[in-house]
Amino acid sequence: MATAPLHAPNFDPQDGWSLPAWTYSDPDFYAVEMERIFRPSWQVVCHDSDIPNVGDWHSIDYCGESVILVRGTDRAVRAFTNVCRHRGSRLVDGAAGCAKKLVCPYHAWTYELDGRLTGVPDSASYPTLDKGKAGLVPVGLEQWRGFWFVRLEDDGGPSVAEMMAPYEAMVEPYRFEELGALGRVTLRPREVNWKNVGDNYSDGLHIPVAHPGLTRLFGKSYGVEAEDRVDRMWGDLIDRPSVNWSERMYQRLLPPVPHLPADRQRHWLYFKLWPNVAFDIYPDQVDFMQWLPTGPTTCLIREISYVLPDERREMRAARYLNWRINRQVNAEDTELITRVQQGMQSKSFTMGPLSDKEVCLKHFCSRMRDIIPEARLEYAPPAGWSRA
Repeated sequence: MATAPLHAPNFDPQDGWSLPAWTYSDPDFYAVEMERIFRPSWQVVCHDSDIPNVGDWHSIDYCGESVILVRGTDRAVRAFTNVCRHRGSRLVDGAAGCAKKLVCPYHAWTYELDGRLTGVPDSASYPTLDKGKAGLVPVGLEQWRGFWFVRLEDDGGPSVAEMMAPYEAMVEPYRFEELGALGRVTLRPREVNWKNVGDNYSDGLHIPVAHPGLTRLFGKSYGVEAEDRVDRMWGDLIDRPSVNWSERMYQRLLPPVPHLPADRQRHWLYFKLWPNVAFDIYPDQVDFMQWLPTGPTTCLIREISYVLPDERREMRAARYLNWRINRQVNAEDTELITRVQQGMQSKSFTMGPLSDKEVCLKHFCSRMRDIIPEARLEYAPPAGWSRA
């Protein structure tokens, strides 16, 4: 795509620049991100196979909220804030469980799985209570290809299905709806701003420099593109045997997958949904990753692998080797994003130039500047600007 001339009416002089470093640590900027970016965004919670039975629930915490997703007696799945309507106590603890009813551990207010308040001890002593209006507060909910997403606020933005519409034909052969969890959700705290995680995951230029294993496996086959709210990366496993044992065995043992087309048998796909949810798609498994902000300079990476039933020894071995390889890649990425977060504290660094090949980063920065205009400022405004 040709670069717009400087006099073009829609030319943005910051188009070729990163976000300023202060936006990766400023408390005010973080507060605005929570309101304008994360409360209206879709967040993946679990797969339908994770809640097969009546009463099964999963939870997710972000933006100072706790959300519970639960399967009711009518088999329908609903999502609510994990908050009792009496004194604000959290109803359930942990990431997952099963319950016949949701009972508050503070005063035993009892809610049905559809959110209705049905039990209040000594209810006659509450003159202002209207049980019909005191049920659990619902949260936006969407199922896309078997995965359940929630959002705290509806700002009129697209659904997950609408975001992924350009790629449905690519995703369809992987039979997402039939997946089941391989292990449990892993939570990895990181001492970095959430944007540094996403920037790194959508950056193809660092792979030949900092990920020798991925380079041995995929060579120069990496591709990258950015749609309105979705980034895509891809690559093809090369046949030249790696010098690394885990990588070489993965190349050798990864078996044919009958339901995938020939051009997907050794293909890798990656989708990042705005702003912080990603699917890593391999022939042998599908991983989701999510980096949830927990503070201006901290976040929590949440991830789990899903697979289709396959008892072949080669497939079991390939999935184990995939895990070993990704463990090393995660360690390399952690070192990289930590170095960036530390370097951004220097007064000598404000913004950096972006390559025309860094299409995902350029698109992300542009969208952030549209949503939060203060991101155009090279230096942070005076403290408290978010409340002005």
